[in-house]
Amino acid sequence: MRVFVTGASGFIGSACVKELRGAGHTVLGLARSDAAAKIAEHAGAQVLRGELTDLDVLRKGAREADGVIHTAFIHDFSKFAENGQVDKRAIEAMGDAMAGTNKPMVVSSGTALLSPGHVATEDIKPSGEGLPRVSEQTAFALAGKGVRGMAIRLAPSTHGISDQGFKAGFVSYAAQVAREKGVSAYIGDGKNRWSQGHRLDAARVYRLALEKGRAGAAYHPIGEEGVALKDIAEMIGKKLKLPVESISQEKALEHFGFLGMFLGLDIPTSSAKTQAELGWHPTGPGLLADMEAHEL
Repeated sequence: MRVFVTGASGFIGSACVKELRGAGHTVLGLARSDAAAKIAEHAGAQVLRGELTDLDVLRKGAREADGVIHTAFIHDFSKFAENGQVDKRAIEAMGDAMAGTNKPMVVSSGTALLSPGHVATEDIKPSGEGLPRVSEQTAFALAGKGVRGMAIRLAPSTHGISDQGFKAGFVSYAAQVAREKGVSAYIGDGKNRWSQGHRLDAARVYRLALEKGRAGAAYHPIGEEGVALKDIAEMIGKKLKLPVESISQEKALEHFGFLGMFLGLDIPTSSAKTQAELGWHPTGPGLLADMEAHEL
């Protein structure tokens, strides 16, 4: 297949490019800058220059491909609602270019707010209320246009090492806050759990969904159903040689900024259905082991 990958130079997107190339597919990768183009080319993609707001470019990439993997997103949370609409328009534009073909489009979503306090499964549908990012709802709606839309729900701290070093999503942000504050903090008793997944495991799920996924399906590239936030904070403290302490939920926003709204949530996630349906099983290291092995 010839696959159009947005965010081809990104943490997840570059892993998808390498995964696709390793499986014999060719890749056209969207890149917004010279630096991004070099990363995408190094991963094995041909480059199409453009940004998420360049809708004609997105239509061109989608029209010329046999399928789309959409990993790009503008991660400026001060403009989360605005960037959610940019994402929505990008998906709709690519969908329009693929209308009536039954070609696959695999978009990116998240697990964080699916079912706080309960183990989230692939069958849970996001309510959409108050959530600026509506990627999966937009992709699923493309079925009416003859496009096989699917969503990959990434863990809040999908982790791994890339050419740009080690990253772990929101955990990397928490480590940055710990450096600035001089303490690695967690909220309350820290027993609340976050699901985790490795970036290379996630890339395989994107590929498998593209190749054989169902229209309207959500897939979870989750390797660990839940890791306690206290354990994560203690690992950050160990790596950065900082004290570890509990703070109250009332102080969370002041201490962590926007991340304080999420760090106290219990958001475990299952990948059982993904594993059964796609024949996929996680093989990457767990979060804590990966954190211990690399510089934060």
